[in-house]
Amino acid sequence: MLQISSLKRISILFVVLLGILFAFPNFFYKHVEDYNDAIKSKALLDGDTNKSDLTYWWPKFLPSRLVNLGLDLRGGAHLLAEVNVEEVYASRMDSMWPTVRDALKAERGQIGSIRKLKESSFGQLRISVSKKEGLIRAIEIVQAMAVPVSSVNALGSKDLLVSGQDGELIIELSEAEKLATNDRTLKQSLEIIRRRVDEVGTREPTIQRQGERRILIQVPGIGSANELKSLIGTTAKLTFQEVVRRISNPDEAIKPENGLYKAYSKESTNAEYYILKKSPVVTGEDLTDAQPSFDQNGLPSVNFRFNPSGGKKFGLFTANNIGSPFAIVLDNEVISAPVIRDAIMGGSGQISGSFSVEESSELSVLLRAGALPAGMIFLEERTIGPELGQDSIDAGKVACLVAFISVLVFMFLSYGLFGIFANVALIINVTLIFGLLSAVGATLTLPGIAGIVLTIGMAVDANVLIFERIREELKTSKGPARAIEVGYEKALSAILDANITTLITAIILFVMGSGPVRGFSITLGFGIITSVFTAIYLTRLFIIVWFERKRPKSIEV
Repeated sequence: MLQISSLKRISILFVVLLGILFAFPNFFYKHVEDYNDAIKSKALLDGDTNKSDLTYWWPKFLPSRLVNLGLDLRGGAHLLAEVNVEEVYASRMDSMWPTVRDALKAERGQIGSIRKLKESSFGQLRISVSKKEGLIRAIEIVQAMAVPVSSVNALGSKDLLVSGQDGELIIELSEAEKLATNDRTLKQSLEIIRRRVDEVGTREPTIQRQGERRILIQVPGIGSANELKSLIGTTAKLTFQEVVRRISNPDEAIKPENGLYKAYSKESTNAEYYILKKSPVVTGEDLTDAQPSFDQNGLPSVNFRFNPSGGKKFGLFTANNIGSPFAIVLDNEVISAPVIRDAIMGGSGQISGSFSVEESSELSVLLRAGALPAGMIFLEERTIGPELGQDSIDAGKVACLVAFISVLVFMFLSYGLFGIFANVALIINVTLIFGLLSAVGATLTLPGIAGIVLTIGMAVDANVLIFERIREELKTSKGPARAIEVGYEKALSAILDANITTLITAIILFVMGSGPVRGFSITLGFGIITSVFTAIYLTRLFIIVWFERKRPKSIEV
């Protein structure tokens, strides 16, 4: 019998209405986008939305997720950066010096006095040993400090390479450890860049690793490549360091072996410098949160909070140095040097300096996102203007419109009333595609538009198979109800075979491809799913409802 249960009817209508609901915000794209931006920037407080302000109002019972436009449609910035991993090697060697020094001093009788030499090669720790005959013993001590490389591809390898030459002990990272360090550094840089970009509310950035030390960054909607570089290019290395003294003469010499260094004061209008202890009390890695605020004088500042370990170290330092200044240093610039009035044991504090409101907000973003493990060299940068994106959108609209109208006209001329049913299903099909893209937060690119155009052409294939099968059944003198039912039953296997193979192809393109290829595969895959649904269920529901109302003795497809 040609029938469909009430539960199936309700389920089909529910899916259609849900798809239309999710696609609906895209008809008011700019308005909903402004609303989302206002929510994201906390311009709207929950429960306090001014509904008379149509700029930022959107019904809360409606979804507000949009189909994100890719870089080729929206415009934005493109960067190709190389991570300077050699900086990580050098930092690792510098941090080893106190441990190596203490271990060698314990064997001073055999080794003699030791002295750290200025590195002749980047990423090496070179130590002078006064007793040349004790060099072998020094090598043994340091080699005992080496640990296995934490990488599956370097089983059995040690992290340090230790050698001696002319009374000098030379320590550097092994090749296996360098490869593992490169991998960790790239992963950390990718995560930090992603967090920094997400902090400013940009839409669907593309951040991918390329090769051993390069990162591709594409951010739609951002003003320029320079703006993107200023956001991610700062290492934002924050340290809290002990102040030895303040000086006004930048030429004052400092002996490197004393563990001191010189930093410029950012907050001072005069040329003022600080002599600081090289070893920091606490680093930015101990920070758990940073938020823009205002100090007791009403000036912009940044409130920060440490993790338990950092809070304990900071509390002990402030308790032992009451009355002394300490420096808050960002990228070797002293941004604030307050005097410790009381022990700060709560694990939180405030950075106040010559900030503007924008600078305090930007600093808090950088601190929350964390420090890049190494500097970045920008090999390629491009700013893609919105005009190019608008041209692509306009061309895509024309292509979709031409394909859409052509298919609608063809189906009506070929199948009459049944073609109209297929056309209505096709319109709903495209709406469901945009509803799915909005629901999952997918990004629409120019190849994605091509996928939609291809879907429009393919969407009626299933209806053509069904309608042709119904024609054949009508020729065997079967009644119209039986012809429709058998037509759907016998066309089902061919429809599923064709669409499943295409869906498998789309999945392979998504898994193996990247960038534009994945954009094409997403819209193609979603289009296949919605096409099968509208052809098998929605058009059948239309035909059954029409048949129940009209009860025709004969039909013409």
